Amino acid sequence: MQSQWFVIHTLSGQEQKVKDSIEKRIKTEEMQDYIKEVLVPMEKVAEVRSGKKTVTARKLYPGYVFVDIVLLDENKRLIEKPWYFIRDTQGIIGFVGGERPTPMQPDEVESIKAQINDSEDRERPKVNFAVGETIKINDGPFLNFSGVIEEIEPERGKLKVSVDIFGRKTAVELEYWQVEKA
Repeated sequence: MQSQWFVIHTLSGQEQKVKDSIEKRIKTEEMQDYIKEVLVPMEKVAEVRSGKKTVTARKLYPGYVFVDIVLLDENKRLIEKPWYFIRDTQGIIGFVGGERPTPMQPDEVESIKAQINDSEDRERPKVNFAVGETIKINDGPFLNFSGVIEEIEPERGKLKVSVDIFGRKTAVELEYWQVEKA
């Protein structure tokens, strides 16, 4: 029997607790043959709080946990042992698809894993910016200045901002975390 990826709907904010609970119970209830991997996709998010840059983890899919599990037999019928093992985990609402859970497509799983790998390399800003938007600079030599976003470079995590200095518009390059929405 082959394992497939399924999506589990959890109570909001309980995703990590559900993942830890499943992983802890796998050994005690001898479920290693059924459950291969449990995943809560996260990304790194950078923001500035009281002048300090902090990086936190944010869930890509709040309210959901992904499980690589042997849940269906060769005839596509539910196998009761892993079904009840997951259903009896505290914090779980149920499988996406209800009584007849549908496995995820392999390309969907690859896409989610690629998203996680991208996030490993660089952190994203907590806020999304738009060209023409007015922002306030909260770090660096232009502290407390206001400016208008002229250009956004997401791959570098930088913004080109037009700041009014001594009555002249000046282009300044800043990192995402150095500004906040005005």
